[in-house]
Amino acid sequence: MAGGAYVALSGLRTRMDQLDRVAADLANAGTAGYKSEKVTTVAVERPSFNAALQTAVDVVAGPGRLDFRNGQITPTNRDLDMALEGRGFFEVQTETGARYTRNGQFERRSDGVLVTADGQAVMGENGPITLGAGQISVQPDGTVRTGNTVAGKVKVVEFADASRLRREDAGRFRYEGTAAPTRPAGTTIKGGAIEQSNVSVVDRMVQLTEVGRSFEALQRGVTVLMNDVDGKAIAELGRR
Repeated sequence: MAGGAYVALSGLRTRMDQLDRVAADLANAGTAGYKSEKVTTVAVERPSFNAALQTAVDVVAGPGRLDFRNGQITPTNRDLDMALEGRGFFEVQTETGARYTRNGQFERRSDGVLVTADGQAVMGENGPITLGAGQISVQPDGTVRTGNTVAGKVKVVEFADASRLRREDAGRFRYEGTAAPTRPAGTTIKGGAIEQSNVSVVDRMVQLTEVGRSFEALQRGVTVLMNDVDGKAIAELGRR
């Protein structure tokens, strides 16, 4: 196969990865606290092709880059909803360890513990927060009250190197760095509100169109190289 065909095929493979990423962002445009991600590309030298993808390609999808810009905060008037105004993440305790999220759509478990929508305990500065009886209110510093009783203070953290955060299911992230998280300065919590996804649907639709057109152009290139060029070469050589 001609070298140009390998280049075009590697481009097709990369565009498919980009389409998957754009589709995931569009699917989560309505998910609270969701952060969009952009896929980069990296060059692969020909001697390392076999180790990289078991095929000969010139370009592969690189690591995604998460966009941690804040989304719009929308009032819900629901007592257990919380939105972060500023930097940082809520800390959640899961079976596999601490995880972090911007999705503040919380629930009250049957035993009173404050949890995420899928039942993971939301951490306070002194451990999980247990809600008592009474009207729930959330102060800007994260203090949660039930009636006149303080139930706890929501733990909010930030990371010196946010690039070490890896996306998981349910809008959560795991941290793969070594530096301990710290409390973000100037960040407040708004009760009765949630942070919307920071996905720009218009931007993603434009990117979807661009990637789709690029994919079609590369597809035509592969067709020309493999059918027209190679076919003509075979026909000409066959006459000799």
